Amino acid sequence: MIEYRNVRVALLGAGSVGSQVARLLLEHADELASRAGAGLELVGIAVRDVDAPRDVDLPRELYTTDAGSLILGADIVVELIGGIEPARTLVLQALQSGADVVTGNKALLATHGPELFAVAEQVGAQLYYEAAVAGAIPIIRPLHDSLAGDRIERIMGIVNGTTNFILDLMDRQGSTFEDALATATELGYAEADPTADIEGYDAAQKAAILASLAFHTSVPLAAVHREGITSVTIEQVRAARKAGYVVKILATAERLTDEDGREGVSARVYPALVPESHPLASVHGAKNAVFVEAEAAGDLMFYGAGAGGVETASAVLGDLVSAARRHVIGGPGVAESTQSDLPVFPIGTVRTRYQITLHVTDAPGVLSTVAGVLAKHGVSVETVEQTTAGAPEGTAALVIGTHLAREADLADTVRTLRGEDVVLDVTSVLRFVGA
Repeated sequence: MIEYRNVRVALLGAGSVGSQVARLLLEHADELASRAGAGLELVGIAVRDVDAPRDVDLPRELYTTDAGSLILGADIVVELIGGIEPARTLVLQALQSGADVVTGNKALLATHGPELFAVAEQVGAQLYYEAAVAGAIPIIRPLHDSLAGDRIERIMGIVNGTTNFILDLMDRQGSTFEDALATATELGYAEADPTADIEGYDAAQKAAILASLAFHTSVPLAAVHREGITSVTIEQVRAARKAGYVVKILATAERLTDEDGREGVSARVYPALVPESHPLASVHGAKNAVFVEAEAAGDLMFYGAGAGGVETASAVLGDLVSAARRHVIGGPGVAESTQSDLPVFPIGTVRTRYQITLHVTDAPGVLSTVAGVLAKHGVSVETVEQTTAGAPEGTAALVIGTHLAREADLADTVRTLRGEDVVLDVTSVLRFVGA
């Protein structure tokens, strides 16, 4: 029997993911040791309350409230607390002590990633974060390693299971947003306060991480354009399906060239019209998927569970095994590649297509007025559909599909339309995928 030296592992947090990581570490110790080339010794679990009830039965002697002392005795620190503080302070302490860090903390990385990676590089440690973006789906390592020699053009991701579950329920069962959210809450897919999910904050953090990694540049969270799904109606979803589209909220990171010929990147989150033929249209329930468009490799899709305690624990353990192997081999950690330093363009620079739905008066001259507004802003019309079905007497619904145009010009068009007397309401604005 092979005897391995031990690598000491400290776990911060024993929530749904942390408790599963601890359980798997203890139950599969021999198998993990054979893969890592070292024993993964769980030396302790830092928690706020040692006596709090937990779903997984773990040895009580592993628990401690002294995270600082636990960190100082570890070779690898696994941070699964979440949020900014005290996670940031503890991760910095771990890195400065020379320990490698494995984290699933998207908020921390999106907000303080450059600081943490800089400290890791200074001390020769490594920061692993596969679990931070899409749960069990391996996307960080493929971007970091497998596609490091390629040129990524665009990434589109369904990276929030709660919102995908809600939109999928609206599409496939005809539920309203409110009913779909209630179902998601009842089944445990949505938190009691679902704001981070339904308003796109969670997806925006993940978009910042993906964009920074894919384009080798630092993309701050504040530069990510964000829109949630609270304004998406069942009427929009039905109309989209009738036209051959599915409404999905996407995190998009894209390489762009502006009007002056400068190359830069864009990161954004919003509901979009995805063609039924696109692989992302078939991502159902609470699943996640990330679609990568690369110059040499072509189109790639990564699909699977984007959340869940045991599922996300799989990604954490993968990083943990990699970190242990590095300790066995020796040598400094590999620094993050952010040397491209591309500018992050605002949303107005993006070129896209809109579908604009208007509630208008049913009178002569309405179409010419609306067309005049679009022409004024340099936006050309691709399709127009007008119907009085279901509209109050004397009014009509007008659905306009635009050609490709600058987001800034399209946004100005919508603002101007809102001020026209013949336009009673701008019912919805959705963007098309791939434009």
